[in-house]
Amino acid sequence: MKKLRFLLSLLLIPVLLPAQQPDQGKLPFKWDEITSPQFPRAVDLAGGVCVIPLGIIEKHGPHLPLGTDLFEARQIASEAAGKEYAIVFPPYFVGQIFEAKHQPGAVAYSPDLMWKMLDETCQELSRNGLKKIVLVNGHGGNTNFLQFFCQAQLAGKRDYVVVMFEEGRESEYSKEIASLKKAKLDGHAGEEETSMMYFIRPDLVDLPAITSQSGADQHRLDKLPFGYTGIWWFAKYPNHYASDVAQPNKRLGELLVESSAVQLGELIRYMKKNNTVEQLQQEFYNKSQNPLGK
Repeated sequence: MKKLRFLLSLLLIPVLLPAQQPDQGKLPFKWDEITSPQFPRAVDLAGGVCVIPLGIIEKHGPHLPLGTDLFEARQIASEAAGKEYAIVFPPYFVGQIFEAKHQPGAVAYSPDLMWKMLDETCQELSRNGLKKIVLVNGHGGNTNFLQFFCQAQLAGKRDYVVVMFEEGRESEYSKEIASLKKAKLDGHAGEEETSMMYFIRPDLVDLPAITSQSGADQHRLDKLPFGYTGIWWFAKYPNHYASDVAQPNKRLGELLVESSAVQLGELIRYMKKNNTVEQLQQEFYNKSQNPLGK
């Protein structure tokens, strides 16, 4: 009887083992889901491209979660990586959001930390073999900071490149998107963002709260002549909400995510197959070390 049980166990081993092993044929694209032994193969498959989805922790009107930008950037990056494989970094929320410090739940880090965190993150990506870094920004308040960060890559020699994804105005989805939009004022936590969150995580959209606060421009600093000040956003939208209507449309949200993901996928594909950015950056470094050509 013991011999019979032993023989049966041997017969069962080939059947049971494969079922206990993860699918090795399909690599996860999310950094935090990749095992350490899988990582070198993931880097090769990604062509050295890593996408960092950047958001922020801030108020999004009275009806959307504090992490709305993180959800949106992560969803776009994930859908793009599903079309064209790239490694997607975990949600990144160390950015510029001083204008929301008066609202509960906002997390606003110092300028020094913002810079150092992103700079060292890029260095760590490079150390892990990811030399082509794509920033996907989900937060409008990050735009100037990230553009300056990209420009500052020329300040000193680096063994990697940083590119910021910039979505085009027109896509194959533009007409349908335009037909679905109803808001006249559609800014922060407005129709588009609310629809995207309603597509991504409808359980986190507080529908009854949408009209509980005003998203109208308060026009409190319209007479400032020929000047710029950081308080402009608070002057216009003290509720940290810019919209006249924010009723969500799931189809609109789906189209907005898909449109961005398709364009991001195209950028990823270019970065994987084309080394022009790296070549030009290296040429610049060499020439900037000897501008007189001597």
